[in-house]
Amino acid sequence: MKLRGYGEDRLVTELLRDLTRGKKVIVGAGDDCAVLGRRSDRVWQLLKTDCVVEGIHFRPDEDRRRVGWKALARALSDIAAMGGEPHHALITVAISAESDVRELKAIYAGLNKCARRFGVGIVGGETSRSPGPLFLSIAMTGEVKKGRCVLRSGGKAGDELFVTGRLGGSISGRHLDFVPRLKEAQWLTKNYRLHAMMDLSDGLGADLPRLASASGVGFEIDESSLPIGRGTTIPSAMSDGEDYELLFAVAPRDSEKLQRAWRRKFPKLPLTRVGRLCSLATPRKAKRSGFDHFA
Repeated sequence: MKLRGYGEDRLVTELLRDLTRGKKVIVGAGDDCAVLGRRSDRVWQLLKTDCVVEGIHFRPDEDRRRVGWKALARALSDIAAMGGEPHHALITVAISAESDVRELKAIYAGLNKCARRFGVGIVGGETSRSPGPLFLSIAMTGEVKKGRCVLRSGGKAGDELFVTGRLGGSISGRHLDFVPRLKEAQWLTKNYRLHAMMDLSDGLGADLPRLASASGVGFEIDESSLPIGRGTTIPSAMSDGEDYELLFAVAPRDSEKLQRAWRRKFPKLPLTRVGRLCSLATPRKAKRSGFDHFA
């Protein structure tokens, strides 16, 4: 059977089934980052790798500085989703030997701009000739305090679901210029007990079912409440992907207090209640949608 039609989630589940985890693994494959350390440690290490591929994540004519920014920012968004702080990055670039030197320098200008903005050190990597499309891979390290690490798997029936920012329409250019929600995630985990969190890379319609499945619960979405971007639609907000906003679950008792404090702390960034987690016996009120590499 070919990969096309196999489905990304099914494929990943099968690939991860027999992986060797090694020692000192708190969280292995399957969350936004791997978490390494001992249960008794005060601080845990975060590991993340991500990639962008020409023709999939950006068009051939896109500004290479923006491509560099996006490549690093994607990994930073996953660090944010764990409540962590980024530290260092390794950059792998595969590019045609016929490309202009200025193209590669522009990519690194974008990488450096993002790294400076978020205090990340770029400490090495690999550069290779490629006969195919341009490819960038980022390997990222970070850390998270034990008590502030948030996984996808901690959601509970009854939790209220929130998303930051606006959803949909990222293809208009926002997917190249988005700001990873690092400071927002760190504020949330410092002040509130989040039960589950992840970043929205494949769209709410694909990522929320992943969070719910990891937590062993169902979900309901109030589509009329979705914070859709200008010029977009509810289906677009559900399935476009590459929003890189935070999706998180919190106990109902914390909901009102959190929303009031958020408005004071981040008055220019919307925070929207979009639904709730529920028991698996409760029917889901949204069809699964979103980006899938192998649909």
